[in-house]
Amino acid sequence: MKRKILFSILLVLISWAFTSCEDMIQCKKCRLVSTDHNTGEISYDPNETEYCGTALAVIQATPAKTMGNVTTKYICR
Repeated sequence: MKRKILFSILLVLISWAFTSCEDMIQCKKCRLVSTDHNTGEISYDPNETEYCGTALAVIQATPAKTMGNVTTKYICR
């Protein structure tokens, strides 16, 4: 009898542990935004891509890139 109770409690704890990790994974939608420093024009990439976990961390850590007068960076929401 004790064995069944212990097994049931263990099963509940394992189930809780696996589902609780999913809540910790954060997802955001990101897109590229380009800014022209001469004209002040801002252009947005119409395609947003959803990134989660490690991929999101990599995208957010990507520095802005400047080529000529245009700076391009990721914006996430």
